[in-house]
Amino acid sequence: MLWISALISGLGLGSMYGLMALSFHLTYVVSATVNFAQGSSMMLGAVLTYTFAQTLGWPMAPSVLLSLALCALYGLAVEFVAVRPFASRGSDAWLMATVALGIVLDNVVTLTFGTEPRSLPSPLAASSLQLADGLGVYPLQLLIPLVGLALAGVLHYVLRHSRWGLAMLAVVQNRDAARLMAIPIRRTVAAAFAVSTLLAGVAGVLIAPLFNVQSDMGTVFGLKAFAVAILGGLSSAWGVMIAGLIFGVVEAAITAALGSSYTQIITFALVIALLALRPAGLFGRAEVRKV
Repeated sequence: MLWISALISGLGLGSMYGLMALSFHLTYVVSATVNFAQGSSMMLGAVLTYTFAQTLGWPMAPSVLLSLALCALYGLAVEFVAVRPFASRGSDAWLMATVALGIVLDNVVTLTFGTEPRSLPSPLAASSLQLADGLGVYPLQLLIPLVGLALAGVLHYVLRHSRWGLAMLAVVQNRDAARLMAIPIRRTVAAAFAVSTLLAGVAGVLIAPLFNVQSDMGTVFGLKAFAVAILGGLSSAWGVMIAGLIFGVVEAAITAALGSSYTQIITFALVIALLALRPAGLFGRAEVRKV
């Protein structure tokens, strides 16, 4: 039963890694940049939901919707302040700028929300379902993988089969051609950042009832999600989602077998080893450069 419980827990956690990795994937395929403040975006979704639902006493549904809308607005701010000024000049300084903006947000939340971990009640995590003798899981743990896979499917379909998605892909492939086709490049890239931070916010909202809500909750989570994105292949939506599930299950299995002290050591060592064998990721394709 211990291993079945670890598997269910790992799938739920892996889905969160996958959702975060999808946010990295989206901005990469559209603008060839990533937002290294995505961990802060996840934290923002959780903190805002707690603030609206618990501190202000609002119903959960409008609290979640408003929190996700504000996460999307934060994504627009990240693109406008920390990415566009540098990427438009061909500079890679957006790497440090997004990190710095995430640190600023973390400290602002620390000053306003405090450092004390807080619990976000949810009917989906209030009582467990007994699947077998000695095996109980929260409904939210079963819902999280379904939400993650559904969002991966929607994102893959939108990018490959919708006019908006094809326009986004055209921007990164050939900006001059996209401009000649009257595609609004700046708005398209900004929309990609808004959607990507919304995905990170969804991860924060889903995981908040299972973990404590606090200002630094997204730091390690964001690092793991970026490792998952690289491991799955940044160019593949399904790849990063599957890599997230694998990462979560392996992490849960190591914790169950050896204890949490060995989890980070072994999982990141495995990531290094796999990337040494597959530099483009498990499901990514090596870029072909024509000369």
